[in-house]
Parts: sequence; structure tokens; C-alpha cells
Amino acid sequence: MGLIQRKSWELLLSILALALALFSSSVTAEDPYKFFTWNITYGTIYPLGVPQQGILINGQFPGPPIDSVTNDNIIVNVYNNLPEPFLLSWNGVQQRKNSWQDGMPGTNCPIPPGRNFTYKFQMKDQIGSYYYFPSMFFHKAAGGFGGIKIVSRPLIPVPFPPPAGDYTVLIGDWYKTNHSILRQTLDSGSNLGMPDGVLINGQAPNATSFTVDQGKTYRFRISNVGLASSLNFRIQGHKMKLVEVEGSHTVQNIYDSLDIHLGQSYSVLVTADQPPQDYYMVASTRFTTPTLTGIAFLRYSSSQKSASGPLPPAPTGVDWSLNQARSIRWNLTASGPRPNPQGSYHYGMINTSRTIALANSAPVINGKQRYAVNSVSFIQPDTPLKLADYLNISGVFNLGSMPDRPTNGGGYLQTAVMGADYRAFIEIVFQNNEDTIQSWHLDGFSFFVVGMDGGQWTQASMKEYNLFDTVSRCTTQVYPNSWTAIRLALDNVGMWNLRSENWSRQYLGQQFYLRVYTPVGSFRDEYSIPNNALKCGRAG
Repeated sequence: MGLIQRKSWELLLSILALALALFSSSVTAEDPYKFFTWNITYGTIYPLGVPQQGILINGQFPGPPIDSVTNDNIIVNVYNNLPEPFLLSWNGVQQRKNSWQDGMPGTNCPIPPGRNFTYKFQMKDQIGSYYYFPSMFFHKAAGGFGGIKIVSRPLIPVPFPPPAGDYTVLIGDWYKTNHSILRQTLDSGSNLGMPDGVLINGQAPNATSFTVDQGKTYRFRISNVGLASSLNFRIQGHKMKLVEVEGSHTVQNIYDSLDIHLGQSYSVLVTADQPPQDYYMVASTRFTTPTLTGIAFLRYSSSQKSASGPLPPAPTGVDWSLNQARSIRWNLTASGPRPNPQGSYHYGMINTSRTIALANSAPVINGKQRYAVNSVSFIQPDTPLKLADYLNISGVFNLGSMPDRPTNGGGYLQTAVMGADYRAFIEIVFQNNEDTIQSWHLDGFSFFVVGMDGGQWTQASMKEYNLFDTVSRCTTQVYPNSWTAIRLALDNVGMWNLRSENWSRQYLGQQFYLRVYTPVGSFRDEYSIPNNALKCGRAG
């Protein structure tokens, strides 16, 4: 081989080696995948001491956890072995550019009996504590829910030392009645009445415990997965340091107890700094008569003594809860899912382009109890809204059928969709003129809870707003005869459910869909319909 040929060959080998190195780098740099296979079945459970039909995932109630890291790709293959359709949604997971995987009836066809569907989504630019749940047919009253953890990537600073343990605590009220009978009761126009008890991790009072070593600090991720009740959570003899709320690191205030409203998730640090024994862990209903109580135990590993004494007292009144809610602040110097400080996003300096006012109500329509937003009581279409929108199927919904101001008129039935522009920065005011507390959740986004107070919201209410360090989250409460205002950037194209987290109210119409739209149609803004998307209704 001549000198020129040898040099040419060496150059070619060098180019191939460089290309291989770049290819290897791109492969190894891809975000990790985590795979789950879930079998959905009915089974007999005894959460309040009586047998009832529950929904099990791989034989478990509650279902198995999803433990993940920021940007992990999550693959969940769900086999529906129920005799009816089934669908799962992911409370707080934003599904960036991907409402196809949101798992609500307005975005996805349900999984038919005897078939499977594989969810594929990414924990894109998120950290925090969340949960999943079944979104159809009042299945949530039978189980099928579980915890979701998204921890920071190794090089992203976290504003507290690694805890000795990380526990998920799912609290929620519970009915002894079979979910299908509860659904029939609602369909008939009747109310369900008070739940029968409060569960902690699916267990009746005094049936579950969390073990700790003296002197160590533990993280507890607490989510209210219940159906009807705000809950107060507390641990006998122990303080709780709040560190995270639905993906936001918070100012690390110390609390004796926390009000956790329907659909909300909180992370606290608890130090085992008391004499080694068992201590009561309590979740009790707020703003109800009577008060229902769930009890678990914080158990020191060297404990030789059972929990004793009275249960730690619960707070009373709305004012206490309102003041606590206002005390929860964004940690401006802490990193979120990315290394830059959370406070580098100056939400209070952005002008809003639109204000939407939403008033909940409880109308009787056609002789039956319903619930409504701006007088509209949502009815599910025969075809998912997202699918109909993508395939240009007419007659499924009318864009703009959801008014953005209260009408103060009688309630009516409608498949309600509100249009909104991609990248707009908007304000939503939730006005609650009823005597019961409300809890609202928006899929696809986090929002800033800029203000809440009693009475009617007016333009003058904006003077009370926190435009500096209010917390960013995805679920907010609205106290009785009060208002709550949120602001958010509509930076996620898709069809997104805005709903009451009171599950009877959601089931009977207190919800609608927000269609965040851009005419560009670019993969940069929204992913294409999945290859495995199920078809149903007019798209079938």
C-alpha cells in the first residue's frame, strides 16, 4: 500500500471512529426507560373491615408505585381484566406535548375488557410527588390508585440533605359501598352522603405503620387521593418541615399539621427526635360533621411502647386553613428540575392576556342533581375530544361552548370545550358561591396561586396578589363563599381537563376541557398521535 493510500485509509478510519463515538454518545445520553406491566383485576378487599369489590393492580391495593427520575421515559403496559372498559390518568404529570397519554376520557379511548394498552410518556422537566388513578366509571371509589415519585437528577442540587427514607402516604376518605352502586346512586340524581371512613395507604385505622430510626430524618410524600373530603394530616409529638408541593420546592416552614385538600400532594421532612416508641399518625376530615379519622403509626425501630394518650388535636375553622395556605411559599433560590433557581422565572412581571372567571354551582337538570361550571354541566362524548379534534370529526364538540364568565343562569348539559392560545399567559379566577370547599385540578400545567380570600373577586382583589413567591402547583382549593386566583403560561399544546377533585361533582359535570392550540402543527410543539392509539366512538 502506497503512502497516499495508507494516509487516506487512516483518515477514513479516524472519521469512522469519530462517527462511532458520536453515535455511542448520543445513545448513552438518551434518557433512561422504566418499564411496568400492570394487570387490572377485581378482588375482595377489607379496607374498613367489611368485604367489598376493589380494583387491584398486580394484586395490590393501593397499586404499585412509580419511582422515577426527571426526564425518565415511562412505559406502562396495562392489561384490563375487568369486565368493563378502564382508563388510568396521572395526576400532576404534565405530559409535555403529549396529551395523547393523559388518560382522561376526553383524550383517550378506554381499554376494552380483555385487551391491553401501553402508555408511553416522559417525566419531562419535572420533580415532585404525585399519584395515578382510574378516570372512568367512578372506578376511583374502588381503588386502582398509587403514588408517583420524580426525584432530581444526580447533578441537580436539592435544598435539603438526602433523607434516611422516602415514604409515600396516600390518604383519602372511603365508602364501604361498591363503586358500581355509588355510580348508580349518582346517575339516579341522588347524593352519596358522607363517606364511611378515612384510609391511610388503603388501610383501616390502626392497621399500618412507618418505621424510623431514632435521630434520622425521613421524607413523607402525602397525597389526598380521596373522593369528597379535605383532610388534616399530623404526627403525634413531631414537627413537619414542608419541602415540596406538587413539583415546587418550598420555603421550609415548620408545621404541626397540614390541611391537604382533594387531589393535592405535599412532601415533608420528619426527624425522629422523640423517645423511641410508637406515635399516632392521623388524617381527619375538615369542614365535616361528623369528623372522620384515619390512624396509622410512626414506629421507632427500637420501640418497646405502643402509642398512647389522646390523638393530636385538629385545627378548626376556615381562617386557620386559609392562613396556612397563604404561608406556603416558593423557594426562590432552590433548583427545580433544572439547575437554575426557581425564582429565575419572574411570573409576577408577565402581563396577562386574558382573565377567565369560573363559578361552580349545583343545578338540578331534568329532575336530577348535577354540578356545573359557568352553568355548563359537562357530558362525556362518545368519542374522545382529542381524537375528534385530530381527525376533524364534526359534531363531537363545539369550540367555545364553555363560556369564560359566569352566566348566572340555569344549568344545562353540554360537552364543554374552551379554546386558548398556545404561549398565552392567562389568569383564572375560581369563584365559589357555595357553602362547601372546592378543589380544582388542571392537567398539563403547573400554575401560580396568586391569591385567595373570602367574598366576591373584583379587580380590586388583585391588590392582594402575591406576585413574588407564591407556590407553583397543579391543584388548588377554593374556600366556601370565596375565590382563588391563579396565573399560568399555556406552554403545552393539547386537550387538557380542568376538573373538580370532588369526585361526585366531577362525575356529574363540574369539569371541562381546555384546548390549547397553535396552527403551526409542528412536532416541536406537539407529538403526533401514537401508533398504538385506541379508536372508539365515531373514530372506531
